[in-house]
Amino acid sequence: MLPRLVLNSWTQAIHLPSPPKATSEWTLDYPPFFAWFEYILSHVAKYFDQEMLNVRNLNYSSSRTLLFQRFSVIFMDVLFVYAVHECCKCIDGKKVGKELTEKPKFILSVLLLWNFGLLIVDHIHFQYNGFLFGLMLLSIARLFQKRHMEGAFFFAVLLHFKHIYLYVAPAYGVYLLRSYCFTANKPDGSIRWNSFSFVRVISLGLVVFLVSALSLGPFLALNQLPQVFSRLFPFKRGLCHAYWAPNFWALYNALDKVLSVIGLKLKFLDPNNIPKASMTSGLVQQFQHTVLPSVTPLTTLICTLIAILPSIFCLWFKPQGPRGFLRCLTLCALSSFMFGWHVHEKAILLAILPMSLLSVQKAGDASIFLILTTTGHYSLFPLLFTAPELPIKILLMLLFTIYSISSLKTLFR
Repeated sequence: MLPRLVLNSWTQAIHLPSPPKATSEWTLDYPPFFAWFEYILSHVAKYFDQEMLNVRNLNYSSSRTLLFQRFSVIFMDVLFVYAVHECCKCIDGKKVGKELTEKPKFILSVLLLWNFGLLIVDHIHFQYNGFLFGLMLLSIARLFQKRHMEGAFFFAVLLHFKHIYLYVAPAYGVYLLRSYCFTANKPDGSIRWNSFSFVRVISLGLVVFLVSALSLGPFLALNQLPQVFSRLFPFKRGLCHAYWAPNFWALYNALDKVLSVIGLKLKFLDPNNIPKASMTSGLVQQFQHTVLPSVTPLTTLICTLIAILPSIFCLWFKPQGPRGFLRCLTLCALSSFMFGWHVHEKAILLAILPMSLLSVQKAGDASIFLILTTTGHYSLFPLLFTAPELPIKILLMLLFTIYSISSLKTLFR
């Protein structure tokens, strides 16, 4: 059960006086703040095992390396725990006659802290998603608490740690513009245009600008921004990730494969013209579909935008406060998961964790949460593929699923 050091190349490369041009076939595809985070980790890691910082040791593993990786993930989860605490304070816990274990705040804390997907992704498969989701939950909590500037700041910082959160940026942008920059509504709930605050817009813009300048400024000064963006958005990796996310393009690829097999059997297709590249290797390469039209990054972007438009329009024209924002955020995450380019299977957590907050407030949301979390967590099973891990992942998912069903059923009985 050997964990994988995500962005090991960052840890190795930035610890050197002069980072090499290429350190891994997977490329360095996280934003600069994560590089600084890895830089700090590398100065601690050298006291555990200096060899893990050797840039040529791409597949290096040792007991000291594993020890460092596990403890660093656990240590960084402190931020996630604090964010969960702040989110629980935003939930109405006034349930007369309920025991402590049956109160919404307690149930929410368990659903977040013991989330099956986050547990296996961070502590078995091994990554640092916990503190990143902590930043997201903390920004959500600040918006619930009407501390909009802090919420915007935490989300801006989060984007420069991991740009996958761009998926939910439209929800943040529209909500802050509608509910913070416009300070009043008409009696029917529609927007009062003369309530627009230029001071608040400038304040938000300044927060985003300063965070971005701190992150990207050095690269701009060195004329290296094109190199940074080419690594952040490696479109040549292909439509699907190495492990297919269960989204629309997985069905599209499967249909193309079925049609190509039928075409070969019926001699409608020439075997010599069938593409040899794999559509799912995850490496830097392009893949052409055999029968169906090949999908471009622009196509996936258009499909994603069309999918999120209804929730964005609803957030603008029928604002329902922070809970409406949270619904929009969840729908943006799901739309991007379904139609995005090169979607990772773990991106489903971007919808599951925010949905946890809604699940303890309304029975209808709880039902949706149970369906989403069960199917979404099951789709993460390929991340743990060794025989010893099979009973572990089954048992952990069963425990979490049983608790989710029983606790939410008790809450809304």
